[in-house]
Amino acid sequence: MSDYQVIEIGAQQDWRAFHGGFDEARSRDGRRVVDHELTMQYIGMTANALVPGEQAGYWHVHEKVEELYVFLGGRGQMGLDDDVIDVAEGTVVRVGQGVWRTWRALPDSPAALRWLCIRSGGESLPHMPDDSRRGPDRSLPW
Repeated sequence: MSDYQVIEIGAQQDWRAFHGGFDEARSRDGRRVVDHELTMQYIGMTANALVPGEQAGYWHVHEKVEELYVFLGGRGQMGLDDDVIDVAEGTVVRVGQGVWRTWRALPDSPAALRWLCIRSGGESLPHMPDDSRRGPDRSLPW
């Protein structure tokens, strides 16, 4: 058996229906911790949705984990240390260790603010993956 798993997280407009978090005290509507459903080793991911006017309500910081926020819909803002940046569909924000962060959906956002948060920690990634190899003799499956 190959080492892969597949789950369906549904259409973005349905993400708000999820209620989840890293533990019950930090769970909320519109968060799905995908890496709790898969056998993840080195990366984590959450699928998130905030309705217009909703905010995280807290700041957080990581000492070991780097996060990548990929915004897929709606309009909002992120607080990053002493800065506030606007985010919308197509915005990608890398947040390094030691940076305080929070976010909100703007009250006049035309839709829920939706994003993926991809988390990783540990060793630095090589600029060019050095553990891959091509299979030029292997036929394509389609």
